[in-house]
Amino acid sequence: MENLYQEEFCQLFREHVSREGGDRLLSWLSTTDFFTAPASTKFHCACEFGLVLHSINVYKVLREKYFDEGDSEESFALCGLLHDVCKAQFYKVATRNVKNDETGQWEKKPYYTVDDAFPFGHGEKSVYLIERFVRLKPAEAMAIRWHMGGFDEAARGGSFAISAAYDKYPLAVKLHLADLEATYLREHGTSEVRN
Repeated sequence: MENLYQEEFCQLFREHVSREGGDRLLSWLSTTDFFTAPASTKFHCACEFGLVLHSINVYKVLREKYFDEGDSEESFALCGLLHDVCKAQFYKVATRNVKNDETGQWEKKPYYTVDDAFPFGHGEKSVYLIERFVRLKPAEAMAIRWHMGGFDEAARGGSFAISAAYDKYPLAVKLHLADLEATYLREHGTSEVRN
C-alpha cells in the first residue's frame, strides 16, 4: 500500500529525474523498506515512513534555500531525495521490557535497532546503491558521499577529504546544510521514541 509520502516522493522524482536508469531505481526502491522505514533509531523521524519523509524534507530545504541560477533541478532531486538510500534495509524492529509507570507492570515495547547487512559506510553506501541504476555526476556523488559533514566517520577520524570536497563542490555544502536544517529544525519532535 502506497502512503502519501511515497506518492509525493515518486512524483518529485519523476518530475525532475530523467536520467537513464531512474525508472529502474524507483522500481527497486519499492522492493525495499525505503518507503516505510524510519530515518533513525530514536532521533529525527524515528517512526514509520520517517525515511521517505526525511528525504522529501531535505529535498525541499535544498531546493527552497540553496538553488541558484545554473543549478540542476535533476541534481538537486537526486541528491535531496536519495542521500539516505543507504538506510533502506538498515533498521529492524525489536522489543524491550519497559515498566509502565501507571500500572507498575513490565510491558514489551517496540523500538528500532540497526541491522546493517552491508556495512559500507553511510554516504559512500548511498552512492554505491544509486550507481547500480543511475550514473551520478561527480558533484552529485561528492554531495551524497559527504552529506553527513562532521558527523561522518571519516571526518571524525581526521580525514581532510571532506574539506576538499566542500571547497570544490558547492552542492556538497548545500546538501549538508539542507540535511542539518531538515533534521534539527523541520523534523524536531518527529520521533515516536526519545530516550
